[in-house]
Amino acid sequence: MERVNQTSSVSEFILLGLSSQPEDQKPLFALFFIMYMVTLVGNLLIILAIRSDTQLQTPMYFFLSILFSIDVCYTTTIVPKMLVSFLSEKKSISYAECMTQMYFFLAFANTESYLLVAMAIDRFVSICDPFHYVTIMSHRHCVLLLVFSCSFSDLHSLLLVLLIKRLTFCDSNVIPHFLCDINPLLKLACSSTLVDDVVINTEGLITLVTPFMCVIISYFRILIAVLKIPSAAGKHKAFSTCGSHLTVVTLFYGSIIYVYFRPLSSYTIKDRVATVIYKILSSMLNPFIYSLRNKNMKQGVRKLMGRRRSQAAPS
Repeated sequence: MERVNQTSSVSEFILLGLSSQPEDQKPLFALFFIMYMVTLVGNLLIILAIRSDTQLQTPMYFFLSILFSIDVCYTTTIVPKMLVSFLSEKKSISYAECMTQMYFFLAFANTESYLLVAMAIDRFVSICDPFHYVTIMSHRHCVLLLVFSCSFSDLHSLLLVLLIKRLTFCDSNVIPHFLCDINPLLKLACSSTLVDDVVINTEGLITLVTPFMCVIISYFRILIAVLKIPSAAGKHKAFSTCGSHLTVVTLFYGSIIYVYFRPLSSYTIKDRVATVIYKILSSMLNPFIYSLRNKNMKQGVRKLMGRRRSQAAPS
């Protein structure tokens, strides 16, 4: 009872970032500034290429353009605050700003997870049921998948933020991370986290595992279908359409599983590095992963750059 009377809710948190050493701040600023610029330019370039090329107006590229848009929003939720913290002595973030940041990065992360499922479904229908592809993956169905992805992700994020807001933080306001994430905040709380733990270990686990299992099942059925193709060229063509997506899925879910499927007490600097991988590095690499192995995408980018050069040339 005495502890309850002494507790008080904090008005701000201190983000320790990736390193507390002063000599590391400027090199980290330079590194993440370059990564952020590459992410913005790469993703926006691919989005413009897809939107401007009529040959790329298919369900797969529709989902890709949304994925790249999410990546831009995703990194913008996190990186600008990191850059400011690298160059400032006071690495604080207000309570309201912390909750807002957590809501949006969770919403964008979950939306990306469901978009990866939608893209896996698109590949599954394209390879396993090509004759009904146009009907199943119609524009209306694609929009419905997108609406579900965004709506469910927003509700999930809102639930988690509301659970965090009911906690009391009194012993410390120092977050050993570069953003407001669930695990570090739960570790800081001095009030009971039983309800939060139960919800995260049930609803949160289902929300994370279900899309991952959908992707695994889709690719398992794709593998069975591809192995039945008699020609080696046919098999190679089928696998080549899935390679980029599988790379992104592995990078995204692999780092998430490493961060969130471990005991809260074992949270260390390695978790911060893993968070960088799935929150920032994957967003930067996605345009390269999808464009380098995709002839249509490369042609779309060349057409876009050609139009820009012709417009810029003096008449």
